[in-house]
Amino acid sequence: QVQLVESGGGLVQAGGSLRLSCAASGRTFSNYAKAWFRQAPGKEREFVTSINWTGGSTLYADSVKGRFTISRDNAKNTVYLQMNSLKPEDTAVYYCAAQSVPWGGVQPDSNAYRYWGQGTQVTVSS
Repeated sequence: QVQLVESGGGLVQAGGSLRLSCAASGRTFSNYAKAWFRQAPGKEREFVTSINWTGGSTLYADSVKGRFTISRDNAKNTVYLQMNSLKPEDTAVYYCAAQSVPWGGVQPDSNAYRYWGQGTQVTVSS
């Protein structure tokens, strides 16, 4: 069974940092582009950041640019999201996703992603 499992969420004060991890099991995703999305209560899911299969290209939403960093370790089949200078508006459930086909590039459209994790809650207090 293919699984993406997020971890690292929690409660943090504004200005603080968290590092999310997304580990894959059941198959390798080392040659798949990946992304992080988030969904706040009462809002639609939104794109946060994407990384291509090599890790050499990244894309960020304007709202997180300069504060968040996506990276990947293909040997560990894991993607990371380092979140710094967190704001209350970053509060959401964060989901990692892998694209439907391998060898892909960065992509903000959720329709490009077939595999999704269960999400991890990030809460930023003011």
